[in-house]
Amino acid sequence: MKMSRIIISPDSFKGTISGEDSAAALGAGWARVRPDDEVMALPQADGGEGTCAVIADAVPGARWMSTPEPVTGPDGRPAPGRWVVLPSGEAIVELAIPSGLTLMAAKDPRGAHTRGLGQVLRAAVAAGADRISVGLGGSASTDGGVGAMRELGVRFLTADGTEIGDGGAGLADLASIDRSAMVAPPAGGVRLLCDVRSPLTGPEGSAAVFGPQKGATPADIAYLDAALAHLAEVSGGDADFPGTGAAGGTAFGLMSLWGASIVSGAEEVARLTGLVDALARADLALTGEGSFDVSSLAGKAVAGIIDAAAASGTPCVVVAGGFTDEGRAALTQRGIGFLSLTELAGSSGEAMAHPARYLGEAGARMAQQFSH
Repeated sequence: MKMSRIIISPDSFKGTISGEDSAAALGAGWARVRPDDEVMALPQADGGEGTCAVIADAVPGARWMSTPEPVTGPDGRPAPGRWVVLPSGEAIVELAIPSGLTLMAAKDPRGAHTRGLGQVLRAAVAAGADRISVGLGGSASTDGGVGAMRELGVRFLTADGTEIGDGGAGLADLASIDRSAMVAPPAGGVRLLCDVRSPLTGPEGSAAVFGPQKGATPADIAYLDAALAHLAEVSGGDADFPGTGAAGGTAFGLMSLWGASIVSGAEEVARLTGLVDALARADLALTGEGSFDVSSLAGKAVAGIIDAAAASGTPCVVVAGGFTDEGRAALTQRGIGFLSLTELAGSSGEAMAHPARYLGEAGARMAQQFSH
């Protein structure tokens, strides 16, 4: 049997298994059938959950840093204050670590905030970061990034000069913004790793599109959309700019008040992890995520891998917990193979309960098909 080079680069299967563990399970399954192949695990991310871990594992010399004490989580309870520093001096900060939805004891669409993110950003600046990249995704809040900017020294004031309340709920009372004591961004600038194209407000905006997964009712969505529009009015930022709605509008706050710019999270992680170079030498690429639909092809980590594989002429197969009919059709049209864990397991519940087992079975099945 001829030895082949296989690149395994899944995103996390959200809520069930990390990108690192899913790559390991797929690789173990493949090795059961084709033990002589060279299998390289390069899990990917698009700026959301797992971004720091993926980069830390792939970049030689990258190291984890921590704040001396836990930071303030999105519901006020302590949360991890961790980030990654690259040998270049760039800091990688992942919003989901201090301010993610999974940290909430109970969803609170109006009250959740991004203070923890701001505390980590402040610590990264104090530690000497010469550039900061912020992974946006998995946020608990819709506060326009106000919580983060408060921790960076910006004051958000009511008409009588007092501080507004936390979360999206406080934005309606905003009358003025004082940046006189703001922590300066690093000399190399601030980049937002983000593949969401949503504007801040409106029917395609942050509250409307992402509010429901954070527990927002229709009334909450209308309230938060109006609150974000008010923030844009007071701050003078561009609420229509694509991507400003990312992470509950955190992208808007960091762009309009701290001078951040948006870059493709999937493309940047692929560059840092060496994915493009690895694919050029591979015979097959395996990727995947929890649920695949047509939006998966619009800037998500999986899309970046599919595009990079196509550019290098490397065949690609997608493994997912499940596929929509439109998602299957889009892959078929592009000549990309796919495999459903739900179909392997017999039900989505079984697949989600034992993701490593069925990812291993998927790896073995794909190895068998590759052999023929």
